[in-house]
Amino acid sequence: MTPVTSTSADRAAARRSLEGLALGDAFGERWFPLFRAPRVAYTQIRARQMPEEPHWHWTDDTAMALGVQRVLDEHGEIRRTELAGAFALLYDADSGRGYGSGMHELLPRLLEEPQRWQELARELFDGQGSLGNGAAMRVAPLGAWFSADLELAAAQAALSAQVTHAHPEGIAGAVAVAVAAALSVREELTLAAVAEHTPPGEVREGVLRAAALSFDTEPWKAADELGNGQRIRATDTVPFALWSAARHQDDLVGALWTTAEGLGDVDTTCAITGGVVGARTGADAVPEAWLRRREALPGAK
Repeated sequence: MTPVTSTSADRAAARRSLEGLALGDAFGERWFPLFRAPRVAYTQIRARQMPEEPHWHWTDDTAMALGVQRVLDEHGEIRRTELAGAFALLYDADSGRGYGSGMHELLPRLLEEPQRWQELARELFDGQGSLGNGAAMRVAPLGAWFSADLELAAAQAALSAQVTHAHPEGIAGAVAVAVAAALSVREELTLAAVAEHTPPGEVREGVLRAAALSFDTEPWKAADELGNGQRIRATDTVPFALWSAARHQDDLVGALWTTAEGLGDVDTTCAITGGVVGARTGADAVPEAWLRRREALPGAK
């Protein structure tokens, strides 16, 4: 298969998105210790009190995004067996990044037999395949990479999801996020446009509900209506994260605070939002204190 031609602009957009994703992931993860006292967490988030930890480490969201990026860098497109191997190697290097139960089951097996990704992914969750938010959380840089062609971005996102998420809703979540990131790079992000390119189903219906929800809505109420990832499914994660991104298209910091107000699976919702908004803005306007505390990405200067 001939690699899809990429440009320096494509690669730069993908790197901006990856930086935003990793920052959102690490920022969101900082709130989990407070979730046993959600009122305390919510009060601090509303007051915009920066998390106190001196080091903000990212999770499996970023680790798997690095796997996607590695395959794009090497091949210019998604090759699923190679992606399965990349995911497995990153998991083997550090399995303590907060992976979900399905990935703890799947990725060690892919380390030995990456070519069996299709069969093994379909075996998850009693043969239904995963409909979780894992394919969506890692895919924004791919959407940024293919921003020149929305149909190609959607198709490549679906391929990237299939390696671990055989359920149609898990795949649809990845498509929606990738298209949103592509539109963000193009400065054309609307939730209606995202829904137009998302396969029919619950994720698409959720994005349409998000499109109809005023940006004047309090974030906690938006999360209550759209889902905050508490069920760890694409259907209850992607719509709110994209609503937050569309609400703050030029403001990465504002987007992350808004997303955090929804609580729930906050590292993943913030990773999605950060990847989409970061594809357009980069991290230039992020407070220096945040940048000092975040865990650096491989290859960062």
